[in-house]
Amino acid sequence: MDLSVILEDKKLNIRTTAVIIHENKLLVHKNANEDFCALVGGRIKIGENSEEAIKREIFEEMGKKIEIQKYLTTIENFFKADDMTYHEIMFVYKADFENEEDKKIITTIKNIEGENELKYKWVSIDELEKANLQPVILRNMIKNNDFSSHAIYDERK
Repeated sequence: MDLSVILEDKKLNIRTTAVIIHENKLLVHKNANEDFCALVGGRIKIGENSEEAIKREIFEEMGKKIEIQKYLTTIENFFKADDMTYHEIMFVYKADFENEEDKKIITTIKNIEGENELKYKWVSIDELEKANLQPVILRNMIKNNDFSSHAIYDERK
């Protein structure tokens, strides 16, 4: 069961994500129905730690194994979507693919877990604004390789 709680018009999500960079490009996922992209990852399940969860999520969605290089930051992200107010707690890790061949992926990758609208692609670090990477606070963190131990981003303000 995912760590996701709905209370009236509010939703709490506990997510884990990975910063995977190859040749100055960041691997992101994008839903075909949305105008933004996000770090690859997903929700943590009850009883699962964030490091186990990111490995599971990427394997389930892409069929690829990753190795965690280090913990980067935790971000509290507040936003509105689909008539809901979200409070998202996101654990961010630096990771890379275990298989050298997976690091050479240059095309868009389809989600193998069943959600056909979700695609994975490489975005140039210099074009994170153009790709509309969310939450916005990640753009400078990634560009400058400067991750605080805890960050808060509130787009409601």
